[in-house]
Amino acid sequence: MDASQHVVKRSDGWAVLGEGNKRDTSRHVTQGAAIRAATRIAKHQESEVVIHGCDGKIRDKDSYGPDPCPPRDRKH
Repeated sequence: MDASQHVVKRSDGWAVLGEGNKRDTSRHVTQGAAIRAATRIAKHQESEVVIHGCDGKIRDKDSYGPDPCPPRDRKH
C-alpha cells in the first residue's frame, strides 16, 4: 500500500499532504474539497485517507486498498 493521504488544516484552508512529504500536494478552501481530492489520490494509489480535525487530531480514516485481513465468509 502506498503512502496515506492526510487532510490537514492550514491557516488559509485545508490541504492534502502525502505521508512523508514535506510539501502539500494540494490546497483547498474547504475540508470537504480536500477530502474529495485526497480520496481521488488514495483510490488511484490504493492507499488510505486520514482526516484530521481543526485540532490536528485524527477524526476519521478511509481505506481504498486491498484489505490485508478480509473478513472470513460466515455460513449461516
